[in-house]
Amino acid sequence: MTIDVMIIDDSAVVRQILSTVLNEAPDINVYQVASDPVFAQRHLEAKWPDVIVLDMEMPRMDGLTFLRKVMSERPTPIVICSSLTSKGCELTLQALSSGAVDIVTKPQVGVQGFLLETKMDLWEVVRAAGRARMAKRVDVKTKAQPEKSSTGSVARRGSSAEAQTESSAPRDLTRMSNTTDRIIAIGTSTGGTQALESILTKLPRTCAGIAVVQHMPEKFTAAFAARLNEVSAMEVKEAESGDRLIPGRVLIAPGGRHLEVVRSGAQYIAKVFHGPAVNRHCPSVDVLFRSVAKSAGRSATGVIMTGMGDDGAQGLLVMKDSGARTIAQDEASSIVFGMPKEAIKLGAAREIAALDQLPDILSC
Repeated sequence: MTIDVMIIDDSAVVRQILSTVLNEAPDINVYQVASDPVFAQRHLEAKWPDVIVLDMEMPRMDGLTFLRKVMSERPTPIVICSSLTSKGCELTLQALSSGAVDIVTKPQVGVQGFLLETKMDLWEVVRAAGRARMAKRVDVKTKAQPEKSSTGSVARRGSSAEAQTESSAPRDLTRMSNTTDRIIAIGTSTGGTQALESILTKLPRTCAGIAVVQHMPEKFTAAFAARLNEVSAMEVKEAESGDRLIPGRVLIAPGGRHLEVVRSGAQYIAKVFHGPAVNRHCPSVDVLFRSVAKSAGRSATGVIMTGMGDDGAQGLLVMKDSGARTIAQDEASSIVFGMPKEAIKLGAAREIAALDQLPDILSC
């Protein structure tokens, strides 16, 4: 099966390079390019693509406006091609929340070399998008939440690990006798930003501490965590080494670095570090899951969710063997049923659950 792709980007160089790279794949066909969504709409009347690769910042109509229009009228897998700028990060996160399935980053200089070096990843992203299940989207709006902490929702940077984690812990939760008894580890990739938002907006701030690996490029994860923090009753932050994993807190692995959870006495502590890619990913779900199996064993819950590839499947099996509760998202609610499918095939998942069931499962 050939995946027909439309590229919408105001840079002629990017359009040419992306077309060349994607057309090298035997199962991908770039049949049309456009400099902005207004031009694209004329071509869409003649033929609708399987996947759209979309820039964010363009003249006449920006990518986010176009994406929201598509998702409300004719949901289509859209891969965002975004620059690594603060504005580009924010627009891309809004696009992911509005239904985009994945991100392809492009540097401000050296675009050609970068895209050529990462062509295998580009192929896999487009292939995963071509298999994605799409539905009409309703954006999650920022809503008022209970006060998260007497000192602010995000821990101060630059303080010692002990002072940092103690000061940012919700005071009413620190009195709980089982603050380190149970933790949750979540791994996800393509479609995961939407799935995580769906779950975290429904969890109470008394929920067990959560460590998350979401496959996402460097520089995007801090903004992603900040966005989730705005719509969640729990405190959500990009993980830093020394952060305690406690009830009411969600730690997101930074892009480009691995996240482990280690035990220190009665506490669970985050360890963030640079390392080689595992299963072609950094951060890797397998790295997180294996560490949680070692540090928490039967006191942990592992959840593998929507995403392409098999990262996390072996790690979830290690968690299961350590006595942990292990859950895979079901096929019907997964945008891409790759990672959960591989975990299920391995026998790593004790349970299979739909996305809308996970908040109740994790909060009990």
